[in-house]
Amino acid sequence: MAYHVGVDIGGSFTDFAVFDDTTRSLHSLKVFSRPDQPGAEVMEGIRLLAERQGIDPAEIVTFTHGTTVGVNTVVQRKGLKLALFVTEHFRDVLEIGRLKTADMYSLLAKRPEPLIPRDMVFGIAGRLLADGTVDELLDEAGVEAAVVAARSAGAEGIVIAFLHAYRNGEQEEAARAIVSRLAPDLPVFTSSSTWPIIREYERTVTAVIGGYVQPRVAHYLGSLQEALKDQGVPAEALITKSNGGVMTAEKGKTDCVQMILSGTASGVTGACHIARLANVKRAMTLDIGGTTADVALLENAEPFYGVGERIGDYQIFIPTVSVTSIGDGGGSLAWVDPLGVLKVGPESAGSTPGPAAFGRGGTRATITDAFVANGLVGHSGLGYDAVRADRGKARDAVADLAGKIGKNIEQTAEAIIDIAVSGMFTEVSGLMSRAGADPRDHSIIAFGGAGPMLAVFLARELGMPEVVVPQTPGVLSALGGLIADLKNDFIETLYLDVKPQNAEAIRAGFVRLAASAEDWLTREQGFTGSRTLIYSAEMRYQGQSFELDSPFDPAVLETGDTDVLAEAFHTAHEALYGHANRAAPVQLITARVVVRGETDKPDFPAAELRPVRAEPETMVPVWLDGATVDAAIHRRAALSPGASFDGPAVVLQDDCTTVVPAGFTVAVDAYHNLRITRGAAA
Repeated sequence: MAYHVGVDIGGSFTDFAVFDDTTRSLHSLKVFSRPDQPGAEVMEGIRLLAERQGIDPAEIVTFTHGTTVGVNTVVQRKGLKLALFVTEHFRDVLEIGRLKTADMYSLLAKRPEPLIPRDMVFGIAGRLLADGTVDELLDEAGVEAAVVAARSAGAEGIVIAFLHAYRNGEQEEAARAIVSRLAPDLPVFTSSSTWPIIREYERTVTAVIGGYVQPRVAHYLGSLQEALKDQGVPAEALITKSNGGVMTAEKGKTDCVQMILSGTASGVTGACHIARLANVKRAMTLDIGGTTADVALLENAEPFYGVGERIGDYQIFIPTVSVTSIGDGGGSLAWVDPLGVLKVGPESAGSTPGPAAFGRGGTRATITDAFVANGLVGHSGLGYDAVRADRGKARDAVADLAGKIGKNIEQTAEAIIDIAVSGMFTEVSGLMSRAGADPRDHSIIAFGGAGPMLAVFLARELGMPEVVVPQTPGVLSALGGLIADLKNDFIETLYLDVKPQNAEAIRAGFVRLAASAEDWLTREQGFTGSRTLIYSAEMRYQGQSFELDSPFDPAVLETGDTDVLAEAFHTAHEALYGHANRAAPVQLITARVVVRGETDKPDFPAAELRPVRAEPETMVPVWLDGATVDAAIHRRAALSPGASFDGPAVVLQDDCTTVVPAGFTVAVDAYHNLRITRGAAA
């Protein structure tokens, strides 16, 4: 026997997806997350897998894990007390940033306090020019004085980010050597080794975030490795990355900035897999957990990528799967403001105390409580019987709000649901507009513990034609880790005009990156399987302020045809902005190579479709769309490929509940996905 285990830790539950190599079957499990003791939930899950499903830890050959330790460290501001060494006269780099307000629509908006206060920022004499040549030698005595001052101020680590270090990291490395000599107990982080991107603030804040979280992430990963070893798990732990790939936990200890947004990326990776199986060309993923609703857009089963994603109040400028938080999660609390207006979120009940219906001490109504109060959720155990929903407690919590707004319990619960959907509608509409996408051309792939509960309501408001609910939606993020490839990004700033005389310099830059990519995959990850190198260049028209990442065929590097390379940029520019100026000169700012090592993946064969009208297990009265109606209760496990039924209906399964209003039909496809569309089944 051999098992592949994927784990994803959310705000309320920790999800497990287990693929059995022998039976080719997929098992899943949920346990409560333990923010008070990160890692304990992983060990509890392994114990329960052995107890309930007979999975021997010694037979786990793959263990992939998505963690929120890094994100939580930043959000809770519990990282290292850092000092920052910068080029003299540039001490305000974190204070100034990009001179953007935190909220452009608020007159009272304030920018967040930097992770490193100004009195812990030290200017060092020494200057590089924009091309990386030395204009002024590094003041080594100044570095030594800064080390002494930083230590006396209580610094627990030092970040070094000098001007133009993306072109030449020698001065940063020289300063690192001095710090290591004088204070060997202090961890040191340089911007050129963290992520050597052009632009001072972006490079600096990325290095700061990496240094801020590194000790806690490294401690967590080390503890995880030891715990797995103690449990008898032989597999080396893999960590999901922000770019949708995975890397070893050992590498993650020192390169944690690359996996700081691993959880959200895993979900999108899993959704891409579902989109390929379901042959969905355009989709929006909807991942709703206990705290937030996260969305991403897919085109031909591939996600969009970007930089500048937010971690709490701060942006981090590493390549990530583009995921946007658009609304509330199942645990988001409903409340009434001083003017008597009912509102939902952003505060969440989390896993402790959780929704009132969970009976873990919560007394305030959440979105989940609204569904339970109206009879739409709670007809079986939730989270693999981790909890049983108490409808009485949910109604009591909603009743407290009902008295404040002058409505009955059912109306108030439905209002909570409507407000949550309305907020998501607004955010999704804006996201679609910015992307130039039409929601009427996109399906929703709904997952997370609360995604299938809310997805059809959102699709109805947006006019989206279909909702796809995977076979195990509650643990799709964990499954995403199982099917992710080893993946890493490599960049080098070249800053060259795209002209024939620079063709060799451009080619040489990409050759260096390709060599680094192969070395990372083979030596650091120990991978010997099939791999792919993906080439792109961040280019711009001469005089523009920002670049556009433009993929191209690497064969052009050998031919030296810079016109073909420039055309790749023109094409990308035209696709995004609707126009291109092919007569304008083009600059190549940053070369990029992405390496992907193709891991062994579970094989999910298609089943034979046997059309049949599914008979409900029972009918129950629920409050839906302003009235009490009878809804059909279906068990997901009893729905075979080819089965169909109409709403109003509720589909029960171990990891989530799917709610289907009237006017929609559900059909089970060959891969056991629920395909929910408008209209009645034939």
